[in-house]
Amino acid sequence: MIPITALKDKTIALFGLGGSGLATAKAIVAGGAQIIAWDDNPQSVAKAQAEGIATGDLRLADWGQFSALVLSPGVPLTHPKPHWTVQLAHEAGVEIIGDVELFVRERKLLAPDCPFIAITGTNGKSTTTALIAHILKSAGRDMQLGGNIGTAILTLDAPAANKFYVVECSSYQIDLAPSLNPSAGILLNLTPDHLDRHGTMENYAAIKARLVAQSDVAIIGVDDDYCVKIADSLAAKTDKLIRISKDKPLQNGYFAIKSELFYARSGDVQSLGSLQSIGSLRGSHNAQNALAAIAACMSVGLSFAEIEAGLQSFPGLAHRMEQVARRGKVLFVNDSKATNAEATAPALSSFVKNIYWIVGGVPKAGGIEALREFFPRVAKAYLIGEAAAAFAATLGNDVVYEISDTLEVAVNHAAQDAGADAAHEPVVLLSPACASFDQFQNFEKRGDAFRDFVWALAGTTKIEGAN
Repeated sequence: MIPITALKDKTIALFGLGGSGLATAKAIVAGGAQIIAWDDNPQSVAKAQAEGIATGDLRLADWGQFSALVLSPGVPLTHPKPHWTVQLAHEAGVEIIGDVELFVRERKLLAPDCPFIAITGTNGKSTTTALIAHILKSAGRDMQLGGNIGTAILTLDAPAANKFYVVECSSYQIDLAPSLNPSAGILLNLTPDHLDRHGTMENYAAIKARLVAQSDVAIIGVDDDYCVKIADSLAAKTDKLIRISKDKPLQNGYFAIKSELFYARSGDVQSLGSLQSIGSLRGSHNAQNALAAIAACMSVGLSFAEIEAGLQSFPGLAHRMEQVARRGKVLFVNDSKATNAEATAPALSSFVKNIYWIVGGVPKAGGIEALREFFPRVAKAYLIGEAAAAFAATLGNDVVYEISDTLEVAVNHAAQDAGADAAHEPVVLLSPACASFDQFQNFEKRGDAFRDFVWALAGTTKIEGAN
């Protein structure tokens, strides 16, 4: 835990007592502040009370006593309309902050120069965060990993000079962190997302830009127009800007040509090696992730040899292009996290052909029509769940398919068909382009089941590092 001494002797309102909210409440109390916490869910309030957190209905509170409202990131700050606690805080002139802001303030007090890498972007931020953390850990650094990736940031060790912090930040968290100032800030990309919470794409982009605006080193992907504008604007204010591109050569910065990585300075280009042999980093999207990780780790003092070793040993994230097993020449890949067509596209683009594609579940708007350009790469599709009939109609005569109905049947049939393929490395790919809720509680449970079904096949060899 990180006791929040920056709030010592102050009285704080806190709203949102889920996992990270409860951790934040405990950290505030441990730092010596008084707290009144609340949640719209009575069960969350009761749990907090049982764990010694002072609670009270903030509708009835005297807001003149509060120095801050600490808001959980899932609670609406502006759109579709401000939460009632936000309105009360505004009326009382009380600042509104979140757990990432509390970490930033505590770091400033305890160890302002400790390495702090913050990562955001619409896509790829979890993989990039995990990759950076893996590189640091494999290089022997005291690495602390948290934020939006699943570990509440205030449950990490308190800031100290020898600790390296790697923090994934959502737009919601950035919006509540006005002092956010990482050693290295990464903005990977921007596409329309969370507009129900931010109103417009311009608002969403402006919030994401805050992460790099105050960074010691700003690392920005320049493969979309929004990020190009942010990079160009920042370049006028600082020379601590590093551009990265997965799509095009750069005069200055890090870029990829397919799986080959390069660094350019004033047009002088240096090869950084290849991702070709790293199965967990297949595809151009992962080239972007790798480039961001290299730039960030270099900026906080790692040698390229340390970074290269970390890249080579990266096992990947669970359920995100996770290499699960081999059975002879057949590779099994778990991409259960791909719950819509946009998320499945990088997986299909990562393999040239001979894909035995397991797809289906609860369909999203548009189905898999957007994936048509990848259909020639699919040797056969195995359709599961509610989407099976609709996806069969989309595939039509363009892709050989069967309606397998269940994941277990699909795995068994795909493994048999792929095993008979004469290709060098046929792949059985679970990338459903659908939600899981017709057959599984969530995409994690679906991915876990896929692993179990694969590992139960005779002759299967588990890949080291598979979760």
